[in-house]
Amino acid sequence: MTGTIHIVDDDAAFLKAVSRLLTAHGYKIAAYASAEEFLATDIAAGRGCMILDVRMSGISGLQTQARLVERGDLLPIIFLTGHGDIPMSVRAIKDGAVDFLTKPVLAKDLMASIDAALAQYDRAWSQHRHAAELKARYASLTAREKEVFGEIVAGKLNRVIASDLGTVERTIKAHRQKIMEKMCAASLADLVQMAVQLGF
Repeated sequence: MTGTIHIVDDDAAFLKAVSRLLTAHGYKIAAYASAEEFLATDIAAGRGCMILDVRMSGISGLQTQARLVERGDLLPIIFLTGHGDIPMSVRAIKDGAVDFLTKPVLAKDLMASIDAALAQYDRAWSQHRHAAELKARYASLTAREKEVFGEIVAGKLNRVIASDLGTVERTIKAHRQKIMEKMCAASLADLVQMAVQLGF
């Protein structure tokens, strides 16, 4: 599965040339003549990346990147421009761009950047899916189990938790076992790591 390469550039000839090049290399292409056109498109979720021009009439490439970051889009960005400079490239990379290439670009350099971008997408999607699964597991806990979870990951002993929550240690042990099962935690260390990922 190669994914979709979204190309955004207001240079029609360049857009056509890059689209042909990538299609010939087996990629699925979606081409946009402006950032506005891209941002207005309801892009189906799926593996892919963006090749984005920096300077375009209307919304610029860097502004487009900022909007994607704001909405939590996972699409990695490769900037490809004829008008780049070092401060601009540094800013783009700091904001998460995979690469900052200048026109004309060698096909092998573009392909290497696309491979890196797709690998980054795969990592980001894996992390996103893991975070969603973790939140779903935590949501499956009862209100009482969530209270006990918070106490456990704070490092408290069962007898202390029982005292804090006005119950007996045996009940806390039962809750603890249920929490470990529902969270799919093999150890206390696992549970603490999950708590960190959940923002505790």
